Amino acid sequence: MSLEKFFNPHSVAVLGVSRNPEKIGSVIFKNIIDSGYKGKVFAVNPNEEFVMGYKAYSSVLAIKDKIDLAVISVPSELVIKVVEECGKKKIKNVIMVTAGFKEVGDIKLEERLLKTIQKNKIKLIGPNCLGVINNYNGLDTLFIPIYRLKRPDKGNISFVTQSGAFGSTVLDLISAENYRLSKFISYGNGLNVDESDVLNYLSKDKETGIVVMYVEGVKDGKKFFKALMDIKKPVLILKGGKFEKSSKSTLSHTGSLAGINEVYEGIFKQTNAVITESMQDIFDFLKLFEKNIKIKGGRIQIITNGGGHGVISSDAVIENGFKLAELSRTSKAILKKELPSIATVSNPLDVVGDADDSRYELAIETCLKDRGNDVLLVNILYQTPKLTKNLINIINKLNNKSSKPIVVVSTGANFTEELRRGLEDKDIPCFQFPGNAVRAMKAVHDYYKND
Repeated sequence: MSLEKFFNPHSVAVLGVSRNPEKIGSVIFKNIIDSGYKGKVFAVNPNEEFVMGYKAYSSVLAIKDKIDLAVISVPSELVIKVVEECGKKKIKNVIMVTAGFKEVGDIKLEERLLKTIQKNKIKLIGPNCLGVINNYNGLDTLFIPIYRLKRPDKGNISFVTQSGAFGSTVLDLISAENYRLSKFISYGNGLNVDESDVLNYLSKDKETGIVVMYVEGVKDGKKFFKALMDIKKPVLILKGGKFEKSSKSTLSHTGSLAGINEVYEGIFKQTNAVITESMQDIFDFLKLFEKNIKIKGGRIQIITNGGGHGVISSDAVIENGFKLAELSRTSKAILKKELPSIATVSNPLDVVGDADDSRYELAIETCLKDRGNDVLLVNILYQTPKLTKNLINIINKLNNKSSKPIVVVSTGANFTEELRRGLEDKDIPCFQFPGNAVRAMKAVHDYYKND
């Protein structure tokens, strides 16, 4: 099933546009226009002559041009009529944001819709969905205004979600945390374009490097299993509806049966999918996956200027199945010579609280040259008086000279944000808490261990 025209259409018709700017169809139409989409855009409303300066058509049949994609936002009682018109117009790709089908108990209407699209050989994303974004051509069919939900910058992450509401909050956070997006797909009830079809498309999409999925239920387990087996990119999955009582709510949400959680976890593990347990996991894991950081060995060297952070980091390393690395004799000799006598030259390597930028530079550079470790976990209590913003440049310089990963942790509030943002801007991952950092390292290590 080709989904190319959903993401790269030459022309789009929006059904349900009106002069009321708060109407869903109007928001979609404005988003497409304001996002820089270069194709032709048509407004469809039988009760309007012009909308936002564009001619309004009574139906898609009144449009002379060929239409690659129709976005439908009309009341549920009108959807069969307008889909039939799309069929007569030979429109083969439809996004339907309209709700009111199986998810609210109207199974018959959903069955009628399915028969209608099958008869007309239409591919449909939805119903009951949020829409799609292609950040590489400005196509944005979401019904949430841009001023309320800032869109992320262009990048390599594609996000697939069964739930539009969940998807919109994650999209908002992706933007706020400066992650970069390629595609966004909310597929809702998945009537005939489902999660597997989307995954198959993204597996071949050159603009997608990582896929993040929120899944409540899967309609065709074998098809989904095959899609996960075939894709050669990291797929981070958050499964909703894990428990018996919560899984019942998925049926009323998207009309999808959640199934037994153990079965899903078994499928995910067989396919090398990356299982996330929370929204926090998604964002933590992305810090490493987005930057293409590969952790293939399990020996971790901790550097810190605070004893407690070193202890907590050590616990996290051991809890996640890693090993605390051993410093070589050469490294110990260099560090003992240059560091103050109260420093702890071991693992954790504690450069103590009065450390300045140069002391961190010495510690990091020495540990990067040490062959006894595979990755550095660098804790920085940035609030101490001798550390400056130049530490960002120092870490960046050392990171660029070495193939060994550096993962930074800097716990704190407003002042520490300067360090975290500065490092992230240079593609050096910086976490708020040690445990989150090590969990992300574990996810990346497990994914690439057979690479």
